Amino acid sequence: MKAWLPATHVGIPCPFRLVTGLQCPGCGMTRAASSLLSLDAPQAFAYNPLPFVLAPLFLAYLFAKKRKANRTGNAIMAVMLAMTIAFGVLRNLPGWESWAS
Repeated sequence: MKAWLPATHVGIPCPFRLVTGLQCPGCGMTRAASSLLSLDAPQAFAYNPLPFVLAPLFLAYLFAKKRKANRTGNAIMAVMLAMTIAFGVLRNLPGWESWAS
């Protein structure tokens, strides 16, 4: 990906953004992944901070499910879903870029 994207100038278009003009919660993930391949975590976080927040929660979810703590796992999944929706809304509000920088 690191060599392919700059060589071809072909990214992965977001269907949600193409239709609505708004950023979905996953917009910026290709650039974030490319930055992580370059070991540039701060830039990856700037492109899309959501995976950095969700990753530890997802590990907690997997741990809860492995322990058969279904109520805890379901609660963690609900929090992750709420955070994803909230991030998708907030990042499209005016002033998000200045606040998030």
